[in-house]
Amino acid sequence: MANTQVSNKPFKPSILQALLPILFLIVALFINVRIFGDAALDGSNQIILMLSAGVASIVAIRLGYKWKKIRSSIVKSISSALSSIIILLLIGSLAGTWLLSGVVPAMIYYGLQVLNPTIFLVAATIVCAIVSIATGSSWTTAATVGIALIGIGTALGLKPGMVAGAIISGAYFGDKMSPLSDTTNLAPAMVGTDLFTHIRYMAYTTVPSITITLIIFLIIGLMQDSSESTTSTLDILDAINGSFYISPELFIVPIVVVIMIVRKIPAIPAIMFGALLGGIFAAIFQPEAILSVSGYETLSAEAYYVGIMKAFYGDIQIVTGQEIVDDLLTSGGMYGMLGTVWLIVSAMIFGGVMEGTGMLRRIAKSIISIVNSTGSLVASTAGTCVFFNITASDQYLAIVVPGRMYTDTYKEKGLAPENLSRTLEDSGTVTSALVPWNTCGAYHANVLGVATFAYLPFAFFNLISPFMTIFYAYMGIKIRALKDAKTELN
Repeated sequence: MANTQVSNKPFKPSILQALLPILFLIVALFINVRIFGDAALDGSNQIILMLSAGVASIVAIRLGYKWKKIRSSIVKSISSALSSIIILLLIGSLAGTWLLSGVVPAMIYYGLQVLNPTIFLVAATIVCAIVSIATGSSWTTAATVGIALIGIGTALGLKPGMVAGAIISGAYFGDKMSPLSDTTNLAPAMVGTDLFTHIRYMAYTTVPSITITLIIFLIIGLMQDSSESTTSTLDILDAINGSFYISPELFIVPIVVVIMIVRKIPAIPAIMFGALLGGIFAAIFQPEAILSVSGYETLSAEAYYVGIMKAFYGDIQIVTGQEIVDDLLTSGGMYGMLGTVWLIVSAMIFGGVMEGTGMLRRIAKSIISIVNSTGSLVASTAGTCVFFNITASDQYLAIVVPGRMYTDTYKEKGLAPENLSRTLEDSGTVTSALVPWNTCGAYHANVLGVATFAYLPFAFFNLISPFMTIFYAYMGIKIRALKDAKTELN
């Protein structure tokens, strides 16, 4: 049946019209990555996303949408990511001042003395899980202990992608299970269940997923040759100790930031304070490092100002004479985050057009129409979450939109809302870090200095979680009926 237009309202898109921008994006990204390789994120992928937004806009205009409406959707989409963009820029400054103050070098220095390649990946996963549970933020975890763990793992001879996979796995386990996490609060709120019911029910799939992840990392660790790193580790320790004042008191800076976040101080002021505190500690403890970065020949008030300011905004490197150490002791500051900001803005432009013109909803409804069992319902929910992470480029949309879409369907099937909230987190939250142009994937790749596709094969927890929730659904394991939930409430 042909579409009909009423009261000058735009036509609803057909499934082919809704899929056209997606198909263009997929084909263009495939060609682009084949040609540019690892350099695709330097700008060409951003252009592809904006061209895809152009294709979506043309389809929308042909459906009767006015440019003013499309533009409004784009602005709304970008506005939803502004908080993430500000955090990303501040994280760049925090990384710079924590390097200059000796915080990150101290983490690497002490970490190299207690960790070895055999247990490192397991230890990194557990440490990140603990920090993420305490802070409720995978982003904060990656930007603090994650940066240090990348340095330690690289020094131990492990592949950066492997180390980043362990960091991401632990960080997202903690993010999912922490009552302080925004996504952990958002998912139950969208479907009508309470926070702690959601967390308890989510544990059924999350604990097995992280257990399997730790076993895999342990097996990988047992296959590593720890003897090869001993000499290079001693050289790294000497190089760090010769370039920085290393002392446990430097850990006051990250401890203060973690305490602030645990006490529910918003992320933006907490991270900004952490960056400023790093600058203060640099002035107190690392005058030689400041002199090296500033470019001045003698220490002066101006040298202090220039050195610390460079750590906030620009490229800095502490030269030790050890190439591997020099590679570790670098930071791009706030400037280093601008490429990621460009990527996020481009992705949100595309997502804004697709969301605001109803194309994403049209595709999702087509998926719901083929549901005929509990297993297929959960599988379609998981697939929809992944789809929104890829197309809308934002984990919040990957939770909110499927949450709204599937709530009535789960009720009609007699399923308690915690089944849906668990699936949203098992699929929407964790897979956001696996998409290079998603706000989460772009953030972690930039902060950790490891390309998304490099750590993706090793982010075992994030890969296993969606399949675990689907497996439970098809096997009928811990699938709670709506009548059981009502009985418990009564």
